[in-house]
Amino acid sequence: MTGVTHTTSAADRQAIRELIEGWAVWRDARDWARFRTVWHAEGRMMATWWQGPFEEFIRVSQEGWDRGVRILHFLGGSTIELAGERAIAQTKMTITQRAELEGVLCDVVCTGRFYDFLAHRESRWGLVLRQPIYEMDRLVPVAGGSAPALDAAVLARFPSGYRHLAYLQTLAGYEVKPDMPGLEGPALERLYAQGDAWLAGDALTV
Repeated sequence: MTGVTHTTSAADRQAIRELIEGWAVWRDARDWARFRTVWHAEGRMMATWWQGPFEEFIRVSQEGWDRGVRILHFLGGSTIELAGERAIAQTKMTITQRAELEGVLCDVVCTGRFYDFLAHRESRWGLVLRQPIYEMDRLVPVAGGSAPALDAAVLARFPSGYRHLAYLQTLAGYEVKPDMPGLEGPALERLYAQGDAWLAGDALTV
């Protein structure tokens, strides 16, 4: 915190929305110089396949691209709660990953929300933490036809909100986190409580 409280306004909401849109465009374009501008120095990214500082997220994302991992993002509407120099933003999104399964090229499309913890420092908004909420996903063959047979035991290891996404990521060699927030449940309620605490001025505990 800077110790100087600025007056929140429509301009803050616009700046936050532009930051969120920049994240998706620059991450998928691998424009890492611009991507860095949406974060504060301690910013952390949580994803099914990796969790940690945003600089490391950049590294592992580029490494994944180099070995053929294709994950893209699309955004919908946002809500933004402002509390002085802090904010919580929720943005509807889809995550799409393409991969070949048993010789069949498939897409997994996961619908959810980005739940973002933001702070205003040094005259700009920046991400402190991004925690996606994974609500529902599906797997479909790109060219139509029958989907490949999936290993039921692997699918059963993960929540229904990102079960097929986790399947692809597991086969790609990632260790997928099995308890991310979904459409309902304790993990989602804990996240909401942490968001309320952030807006009230408490330290981030995620």
